[in-house]
Amino acid sequence: MVNRRRFLTGAGALAAGMAGLGGYATAYEAGMRLDLTSYDLSSSHWPADLPIKIAVISDIHACEPWMPAERIGAIVDLANAQKPDLTVLLGDFVGTQHFVTRYVAPGAWAEQLARLEAPLGVYAVLGNHDWWSAAMPTDPPDNAQSVRKALAGAHIPVLENAAVSLSLKGRPFWLVGLGDQLAFRYGRRHAWGTDDLRGALREIKDDAPAILLAHEPFIFPKVPDRVALTLCGHTHGGQVNLPFIGAPFVPTKRGVKRYVYGLYQEGERQLIVSGGLGTSNLPVRFNRPPEVLSVALRGA
Repeated sequence: MVNRRRFLTGAGALAAGMAGLGGYATAYEAGMRLDLTSYDLSSSHWPADLPIKIAVISDIHACEPWMPAERIGAIVDLANAQKPDLTVLLGDFVGTQHFVTRYVAPGAWAEQLARLEAPLGVYAVLGNHDWWSAAMPTDPPDNAQSVRKALAGAHIPVLENAAVSLSLKGRPFWLVGLGDQLAFRYGRRHAWGTDDLRGALREIKDDAPAILLAHEPFIFPKVPDRVALTLCGHTHGGQVNLPFIGAPFVPTKRGVKRYVYGLYQEGERQLIVSGGLGTSNLPVRFNRPPEVLSVALRGA
């Protein structure tokens, strides 16, 4: 039998361990750590003589103390240090969780993002939290208008069911941005979006290769083979990734739950789901540190 002293000793050790683990998951991994994750991909739907390097930033969720403007500045510095041809932002700029000391004004995070540098430009799509809240969460929701205004102030175009033709080394390709798939919600279980994949792809006027940006990865089963690469965020890689269990808290839509984190290949189609940078619901990350992506894409 366990005596009282042994029980209290064991309980104290467990409590200390849990406190230490909690401190790591909040103060360090969620609030301080920043990783660079690199991918080197080849695709038969991308020209062999047109290698491209893309910096990917997703799910900033600006708020203090977890994601202040200074930390967003460090994220920008890391992305710029990769010398990308193109930088893309995959939505959820707004930090809507309640465990904050202060919300970050949109002008402050936009001022940092305005420093992003890439020869082909910086482009963004919106995320569900950008729709569910105003850019300053204490203001009423405004259908993402304040987030669009902040990005416009940073000279970052937002692609919503739209495609833009870009040129690298004299060779054209298309960058396609999808509207958010969870823009409107009814209660906790029902949501619908502004996404129009067919409409976005109709803007492609020739057979030049294409890259798709979408905040949520749920759309991937519908993406055609002619899209060389799809880049998504939203899931935070599960945000909490437990040993032997994985990520128990993964958002779903219409039964699609299999795209959580990393690289997926289905036939000739490729998807990367970023682990993102910030947090939602709770300021906790475990075994899924915040990350900036550096993606090199070349022809097969």
